[in-house]
Amino acid sequence: MASTSSLKPVSSLKLSNPRSQSLFQSQQQLGFTHSQGFAIQHLKLSKANRDQDHFSTKRSSGDFTTRAFFFNKKPRSPPVSPKPTKVQELNVYEINERDRGSPAFLKLSQKPQNSLGDLVPFSNKLYSGDLQKRLGITSGLCVLIQNVPEKKGDRYEATYSFYFGDYGHISVQGAYLTYEDTYLAVTGGSGIFEGVYGQVKLQQLVFPFKLFYTFYLKGIPDLPAELLGQPVTPSPSVEPAPAAKATEPRGIIQNFTK
Repeated sequence: MASTSSLKPVSSLKLSNPRSQSLFQSQQQLGFTHSQGFAIQHLKLSKANRDQDHFSTKRSSGDFTTRAFFFNKKPRSPPVSPKPTKVQELNVYEINERDRGSPAFLKLSQKPQNSLGDLVPFSNKLYSGDLQKRLGITSGLCVLIQNVPEKKGDRYEATYSFYFGDYGHISVQGAYLTYEDTYLAVTGGSGIFEGVYGQVKLQQLVFPFKLFYTFYLKGIPDLPAELLGQPVTPSPSVEPAPAAKATEPRGIIQNFTK
């Protein structure tokens, strides 16, 4: 039987791995045993795993919330105000007083008679239907489409606007016949005429110096009273009121288009 003196304490054994021995000695100096160190290391790993699981769960929840926000939220449509459908009648006179260099006849066809392609840019003065106020001007372009000799006139395609000072403007487009009444489409407007649609009747009184228009307007609020006076019956002899023609304060609308 071996003697007890041959047995050596475990603490005096040398570890085969120098790094393990250093770690073991450090734990002894700090009062930790190897098993305690392992337990603490295991606890740290377990906590790290729990934190990672919690972060993953939280991130997954956040991702789901984000996806739900972007993919499940339905866009809210803005409220749509009903567009007025009431027809409002507006009457105006267009009068050429021979002081604006209008109209200009551009004979692009280079033919002696009016022919396809001839252009007529123009700008005339605009008065209220009762001829008491100067409203502004007309401004546009006519393209000759057809000369109609049997009716002693022409067919134009016209695109032009009626300017009403601070109130805004109305744009129209369509056929302009110099020998009979015609209707043009109202294509839009600005100011109080924003969103306007409808049509306008053109009556030729004295070509190309006097015209009378009756607008049938939809899609806009009620027109101001100063634009709606009782119209003077159309005739070749009509003339604006002296105050309107002289642009006196009582004969104009505010900031009328010149």
